[in-house]
Amino acid sequence: MAAPLSAPLEHETQIFLDLFHQDGLVICARGLGIDRLLLRFLRLYCVPTGLVVVLNTSPAEEEFFIDQLRTYNVAHLPQRITNEIPSSSRYEVYMQGGIIFATSRILVVDFLTGRIPSDLITGIIVYKAHRIIESCQEAFILRLYRQKNKEGFIKAFSDNAVSFSTGFCHVERVMRNLFVRKLYLWPRFHVAVHSFLEQHKPEVVELHVNMTPAMRAIQSAILDILNACLKELKHCNPALEVEDLSLENAIGKSFDKTIRHYLDPLWHQLGAKTKSLVQDLKILRTLLQYLTQYDCVTFLNLLESLRASEKAFGQNSGWLFLDSSTSMFLNARGRVYRLLDNKENKKIKASGKPDVEEEKGQRRELILESNPKWEALREVLKEIETENASSEALGGPGRTLICAGDDRTCAQLKEYIIVGAEAFLMRLYHKTFGKDKEAGEAFLKDRKAAEYQGRDAGEPWPKRAKRKSSKPKKSKRKRELTLTQMVGKCEQDTVEERDSNEEVSSGQEGSGESRPEDFPLDLPSESCYGVLKEPLTVIHPLSGCSDPYALTRVLHEVEPRYVVLYDAELTFVRQLEIYKASRPGKPLRVYFLIYGGSTEEQRYLTTLRKEKEAFEKLIREKASMVIPEEREGRDETNLDLVRDATPAAVSTDTRKAGGQDQKSVQHSIVVDMREFRSELPSLIHRRGIDIDPVTLEVGDYILTPDICVERKSISDLIGSLNNGRLYGQCVSMCRYYKRPVLLIEFDPSKSFSLPSRALHQEISSNDVTSKLVLLTLHFPRVRLLWCPSPYATAELFEELKQNRPQPDPLAAAAVTADSESLPESDKYNPGPQDFLLKMPGVNAKNCQAIMNRVKNLAELITLFQDKLAELLGNASSAKQLYEFIHLPYTEAVSQGKTKR
Repeated sequence: MAAPLSAPLEHETQIFLDLFHQDGLVICARGLGIDRLLLRFLRLYCVPTGLVVVLNTSPAEEEFFIDQLRTYNVAHLPQRITNEIPSSSRYEVYMQGGIIFATSRILVVDFLTGRIPSDLITGIIVYKAHRIIESCQEAFILRLYRQKNKEGFIKAFSDNAVSFSTGFCHVERVMRNLFVRKLYLWPRFHVAVHSFLEQHKPEVVELHVNMTPAMRAIQSAILDILNACLKELKHCNPALEVEDLSLENAIGKSFDKTIRHYLDPLWHQLGAKTKSLVQDLKILRTLLQYLTQYDCVTFLNLLESLRASEKAFGQNSGWLFLDSSTSMFLNARGRVYRLLDNKENKKIKASGKPDVEEEKGQRRELILESNPKWEALREVLKEIETENASSEALGGPGRTLICAGDDRTCAQLKEYIIVGAEAFLMRLYHKTFGKDKEAGEAFLKDRKAAEYQGRDAGEPWPKRAKRKSSKPKKSKRKRELTLTQMVGKCEQDTVEERDSNEEVSSGQEGSGESRPEDFPLDLPSESCYGVLKEPLTVIHPLSGCSDPYALTRVLHEVEPRYVVLYDAELTFVRQLEIYKASRPGKPLRVYFLIYGGSTEEQRYLTTLRKEKEAFEKLIREKASMVIPEEREGRDETNLDLVRDATPAAVSTDTRKAGGQDQKSVQHSIVVDMREFRSELPSLIHRRGIDIDPVTLEVGDYILTPDICVERKSISDLIGSLNNGRLYGQCVSMCRYYKRPVLLIEFDPSKSFSLPSRALHQEISSNDVTSKLVLLTLHFPRVRLLWCPSPYATAELFEELKQNRPQPDPLAAAAVTADSESLPESDKYNPGPQDFLLKMPGVNAKNCQAIMNRVKNLAELITLFQDKLAELLGNASSAKQLYEFIHLPYTEAVSQGKTKR
């Protein structure tokens, strides 16, 4: 069972009371416990006497909240409504009350069909409120809720202040979509938060690790190349002269999104050079990350693979020819090996050193530079071990939690702690570059012999590591395989078997402790790496877990006295502050490892600065914000609840019966259930058109009894054209509706053009445009609609419905691909009709004339050529058809009338 989160803190109680008394939007700093605040509200409303709906949560988050409520012995736990619960029984689930977690698509349909008792809803809680834009499903649900329920509450939470700093009045637009008037801002520098956390701050040991000269030279070279690429990008595209495209932002995690935001709308207009530069920026940022995150062998392997791929594909990236690039390659190789000259070769042969390899006539001496952070981690673990040896005053040894950036880093750290730096790097070098395995084994034996000889001078680190490693958990998934994805398993198994045998024998000689396989790790996370059993020492990644709360669970389950932050991550640093403040009197020491003067440090400081600036901007906006009284929508004066897109200033046309009011008809559109994942139904409803959600087999939108629309996004269109699904959909639409329509809808943030490289003179099977041409030739009745955004689609639908009858939902649902109920104009069997259209001389124009005057295909075969000419109205077509039916195959071959 998961450990429950601790009692609420002072500032959390203040936030809770503010929001409880008056609805609003709470924006907290990252890591300050927005989930703890939401959990407190969930505990309050977990009673069957009310019905509270929670929006915008993922299944993993819902599972975490339910687990936490279970630890508090809550009797009426929240219920999750998914597509596994049939629609007929959902009303009963709603009537049971309490907290409801449901997907947005299900809630939209239930609000539209009246399946959810809107008037009985106590309120709605919105998580991750920064995602609520006007066209999203959650905003649609809130609008439907406010139209039908004027009394219930709406409370919204967000911990992403930076996302509110983009765009014009973003926070005000989000509050408008949420129907709330109050904005509560709680940054880390808030007086109440700062003063409370300062009283309970953990002991922090900052270790600014120095990078090696080679690492500094590589970092400088990469930054020079990055800067050159950015300048070239701005030179090629003068419109990109914006502050966001700076070198400081280029090393941040969100830079890819930033640059795509500017370039996506005009991506089809960009030249090959600009697209290549964007790709180069991505590669260079990856290199920067690998430099500080992983070892020298992994970094060199990435560099060599980049150069090899450039040669293989013939893509000449300009940065590969810069002086900085040469410097980077030389230093990267210098961290792993050095090439020997002839004099050194003779000396090496005389001494017979095993750590030298020969390739292409040149001999290499392996350097295998150790990661400086590994040495710092070794010192930290040694200090923790020393303190634990004399920890009777604190109640015994304390547990240790080591947090690294991702799963791969954690696996490398565990391997390093178990076998030491030299053995680990040698093994990785041979796996990655496929060198002579025997030379590697000799290298290891030589190193170990030297270590055993020097044992009297003090206990060496690899020996200590082996004693610790007698208790690591053997992961079921063989995590050592994840150290690098380019290795052969058989070689690894041999090395691992040898090392584990040595580790076990040394452990059993020393203290008779259990084998590594006997170390169970019963923690609520699959991503934990066990290192030491007593006191418990585990490694856990900061990101990349399937469960977003895996690290939180482990933190509260392990309750460590020592936390080693191998990588800097702002959210977890704040989480540790809250963890310490919630456990007063219990010691907590945090070791903060960071490369001094590195891009890693700069990235962390930039994240801090951006969040601080975002909150300062929000504070200024809040001071000048003008919010109308009717914003909450508790009466009929809120214009956002009015379902009409017609501007109020539109003048009345006096030519229509003296300007008197025309009889208005409430328009409606039948919408397929699967379409509620898109924005379009929300925007259609906003324009005052009723929506009837129905499961449709033919079409996505039925605008009138005659007009059927199949909506395709660009990615869906390409996929449907490739797998042939669109052909079947067009066949069905043409068969059952007079006016079939194919709607091609573009993403408004991207270019309004198809991804076609060039216009082809010939029809190409690989070209999207060519396939669309073939589709229109095959289905002449299908109309294509091109819409740049869902907003334009909603407006177009409204115009298409003018002065036309409304569709019948029951009739639309009854139409299936195998349906026998055909429209009046199509009283013929579709199978023979399709066969008839395939015959030479028959086309869509004369097909109807044949079907009106000929009973079946058998009768058609008996007709003479002059009778066929009379039917078809064309002697040439009649001759083609007659010869196709009556000409023997051998004669047709002799006349060359067969197709090969």
